[in-house]
Amino acid sequence: MTTSQTSQKSQRSQKSQILEGSQAISQTINNIKPAVISAYPITPQTHIVEDLAKLKADGRADYEYVRAESEFAAASIVAGASAAGARVYTATSSQGLLLMTEVLFNIAGMRLPVVLTCANRGVSAPITIWNDHQDSMTIRDAGWIMLFAENHQEAVAQHILAYKIAEKVKLPVMVNIDGFVLTHTYEDVVVPTEREIKKFLPRYIPAKGEYLDIKNPITMGAFAAPAYYMEIRQELHDDLMASGRTIKAEYDNLKKIIPEAMKKNEKAAKISNGLVEYYGPRNPKVVLIAMGSLVGTIKDVIDESKEAGVLKIKCFRPFPSAEVMSIIKKAGRVAVVEKAISLGSTGPLALEIMAAATGTGMNINDYITGLGGRDVTREMIKNIIADKGQGGEAPKFVGK
Repeated sequence: MTTSQTSQKSQRSQKSQILEGSQAISQTINNIKPAVISAYPITPQTHIVEDLAKLKADGRADYEYVRAESEFAAASIVAGASAAGARVYTATSSQGLLLMTEVLFNIAGMRLPVVLTCANRGVSAPITIWNDHQDSMTIRDAGWIMLFAENHQEAVAQHILAYKIAEKVKLPVMVNIDGFVLTHTYEDVVVPTEREIKKFLPRYIPAKGEYLDIKNPITMGAFAAPAYYMEIRQELHDDLMASGRTIKAEYDNLKKIIPEAMKKNEKAAKISNGLVEYYGPRNPKVVLIAMGSLVGTIKDVIDESKEAGVLKIKCFRPFPSAEVMSIIKKAGRVAVVEKAISLGSTGPLALEIMAAATGTGMNINDYITGLGGRDVTREMIKNIIADKGQGGEAPKFVGK
């Protein structure tokens, strides 16, 4: 077989590889073909942008790689490039995400289809470099679609899906992956080829009037007097809520393009779409609800239990209240297990579940765990399943 034939064969079908999570994401982004990438290194996101810089330096990438002096600058650079009509990418973590906050609100308000990877990490003080979800939960009201990945393969799929959704509904998308737990570990993963991705995600060509063009002037992020501001924000909210239907539809389309890779994510799941996944018995006595890599540990425990199931929230914004309720409505007890706390209240995921279940009288308890990278063990999960919480109680911190 000639070198040319080998190259053509590899373009037709990418085989499974053992990759670090960051490398799987960087290869996926390269195959998606953004025009502009800008980021500032911060642990544990750094390997992603280092890999992307190396791909560019080695001549294996065509994007413009713009070095920035801060996360605020990186977000501003991709905002400007997106406003000019380019497909863009950035990544960050923790304090870096918070430094971007002002720009993140502007990106959503200007309806720019930016895709950002957040390698989730706790926030200061005290200083931590390890994983929890308090960074992304802090900016959950910025107007972004927010996806959470359980493993490397799901992270790959969600980045491809993110671009399709962002460019279709004109909303930015944040893909959340647990820092170190996914970014720095190695797993068996399939990275779809450029050709496979292009079948689902064609070259980005924004419509006339959707980007800055001196030949067709438009205004983005204009000054809005009180007579207009509320309606503009309501439109953003309504479109964000409506994007759930598009996420589900495009997730089904993606499964047709890369079926082998998608099947790796959905093995043994009773229900799985772009918003949620349910794993466990059909009529569980208790349903655990969680996001991110934590779900993998819970599934291991569920395999030994005949009473419990786990509902994975893949999409936190828009929050899939209807899908959640359809799964948990028959459960005797609901245990929300999350890596974040809304200080002075309860966990942000529990707040959403409780709001969705208003008036049902459901027994819902919140368990805060894994903050600052604390290990979440199988024994902790077993204790949560066995707990006899009566609902409405203060959040329980597990793992002290």
